[in-house]
This record gives sequence, C-alpha cells and structure tokens, in this order.
Amino acid sequence: MRYCKKCMMPDTRPGSIFNDEGVCQACINYEKRKMINWDQRLEELRKLCNKYRRSDGYYDCVIPVSGGKDSHRLVYEMKVKMDMNPLLITVGDPFTKTEAGLKNYRNLGDTFGCDHIQFDLSIDLFRRVTKIGFEEMGIPLKFVEAAIYTVPLKMAMKFGIPFVVYGENSAYEYGTTDQDNYSANETISQIFENIDMDFWLQRGISRKEVNAIVPTSEEQKNVNPEVIFMSYFTPWSSVKNLDIAKRYGFHDLSHEWKREGCIEDFEQIDSVAYMVHLWLKYPKFGFQRTSDIVSRRVREGLISLPEAKKLIAEHDPKLDQRAMDDFITFLGYTPLQFWNIVEKFWNRDIFENIDERWQLKKGILFKFEGEFSNQENIQHFCHTVPKLDASLEDVF
Repeated sequence: MRYCKKCMMPDTRPGSIFNDEGVCQACINYEKRKMINWDQRLEELRKLCNKYRRSDGYYDCVIPVSGGKDSHRLVYEMKVKMDMNPLLITVGDPFTKTEAGLKNYRNLGDTFGCDHIQFDLSIDLFRRVTKIGFEEMGIPLKFVEAAIYTVPLKMAMKFGIPFVVYGENSAYEYGTTDQDNYSANETISQIFENIDMDFWLQRGISRKEVNAIVPTSEEQKNVNPEVIFMSYFTPWSSVKNLDIAKRYGFHDLSHEWKREGCIEDFEQIDSVAYMVHLWLKYPKFGFQRTSDIVSRRVREGLISLPEAKKLIAEHDPKLDQRAMDDFITFLGYTPLQFWNIVEKFWNRDIFENIDERWQLKKGILFKFEGEFSNQENIQHFCHTVPKLDASLEDVF
C-alpha cells in the first residue's frame, strides 16, 4: 500500500493509476485543468442544450439528484445558466433522514421551480438487498447504487426525454481513468452490462423485484438518451458547489450533527446510515471518505500535505455511532452481529489485529515519512473491534 506523494490518496482504491514518480492519476488529471479552455467547453455545453431544448415547454433534460450541494449546482447550471427545463429524479432510500437533507430535497424543486420525482424501492426489497450486499461484499448499497444510474435513464426513456445530465465523472476525478470526455453513455452501458442478475436471483430476489436495475427488452432496443457529465464543462469542486448551493438555500449539518470520521458537514448529509456504506471502504482498502475529501482539498490548494496526513490519521478509522445505530436498527442487526460481519472484510494484507485492535501494518505506517512515528499518532490508525466470543454487555 502506497500513498500519492502529492495528495495522500492510497493505491488500494480499485482501478487506481500511479505514475513512476508515485503521483496518482487524479492529481495528474487535476493539473490538466490549467490547460483547459473552460469558456470553449461552456460553449460546447450550450450547443448541446440548444440541440435538446424544446420550444413547446416539455421537459428537455433529466437531472438525477439527491438534494445535496452537487444537486443544487447541477440544477443551477442547467436551469438558471442554460435556461433548460429539467425533470429531477431522485432514487431514495428508507434510512433516517437528516433535517438538513429533508430541507434540501424540498428546496431543489421549490427554489428552482422544477418538477421532481422520487423513486423508492420497496422497503422490504431494499432491506433484503442491502443485507445481501453488506454480508457478502461489504457493499450495502450495491443494488441501490446501480438504481441511481439506471432509474433516471429508464425514466428518461419512458418520458421521451433525450438528454440526461449527471454531475461528476468520478472515474476521472478520482483517477481511475485518464480519459476526459463529457459522454457518460459508455459508463451507463457498462453499469447495465455488469449487473449480475443471477447473483440476486440466486439469493431469493425475484425477477419481478429487479426491474429498477434491469432494462426491459424494449428499453434495450431503443436508442439511449444522450448522457453527459457536467464536470467536463466546468471545474468541479465540492467547495465551489457548496458556495453556489448555499446561495440558493442549501443547509449543511453544522447545527445538527457532528459526524465522527468526517472532516466537514456538507458532503453526503442526506441519510444518517449512509455513512456506514462509505466507511466500509476502510477495512477493505485502508481508507474511507476522509481520504477522498482530504486528497481533493490538497489538490485544490485548500490544505497542506502535513495537514492532510493528520486529518487522515485522526478521522479515517472512525465510524460514526449514530450512523451505525441507524444502519443496524433498520436492518435488524445487533452491534455484535454487525461487527462479526465486518470482521471478515478486514484486509489482512494491510491490517493486523493486535490485542483486538485492527491497525495498519507498521510497514505501511512508515510510508508517512515520520509524520506518525510516535505511538500516539499510530493509535489514530487503529480500530477497536469487539471480541467475537464476548457478550454485548462485555463489548458495549
């Protein structure tokens, strides 16, 4: 396991690309921004909008949204700047919502004057597929994340809307590709192609229940809408997106919830239990959401590399208790059952269990160039887990 010498992103991220100098592709891609003519790209976006703009007042694009600050930025770009008439589509989840998340969801349609459809899976189905994803892959929202991409596309086809606009090209922004283009059609096609319906069917999910992620034969025959990534056309920054979103009524969590394992209060704030899904990258890959955000802040020049190292050390291992409680309550686990499932996902190549505490191996810690050479800082990289043979009273 090694870390990008510029931003601290580890190479354990699936699909990571590093050059011979130890710099990750995300940093290389970010540097390319300096050579981009953003006015020219904005004109490309305007031409695309003119191509699909309708004079009869009907919806001329679909925007998949969650209600977060990126959603506000997207609707701002398309409705306010491009004068399009978008239909907003949200794929929801039944986890407990934050007050800010509820306000932001309502604010999108109200402030920007957009029609807004929420698509909810059956709660029973959501619970079953989430448990399957968690127990077998350590990816609780495997099913619903596929739906986040497939449902808006299917809805666009049903409504006869030929244009779909997503926000961030995460593969390019996080450095698993060096290909910078606005088309998301290939990404969507790959998602459809990679859906293993047999996996779900063999685990008791019926064919009637997978409609959200499986295209019908009619949909497969139809010409797909054009799907684009907004991050190609404008420099994508969560901090800039937050500034724009707040201007239009976005609420953060600053007055509601101080989350463990997080360094900010405005990213992924809609559902309480969602933080568990994000944290589960840590036992598998040795990093989680904190590293994602910190590395981007370093690239943007907002924090220094030493500051980044300290933030990662302090926050990456932590799982928020409120998020975990919401997750296990909804799915029906006891705390000990939850940790017993997590136990099998600790990556033994990079972690070792010493006195019931999982920690990154010393050989990995040394790569932080002395920044965490003392015992106090090493403890930041540890995560205490329950003894598997203990009672709940002993552990909690």
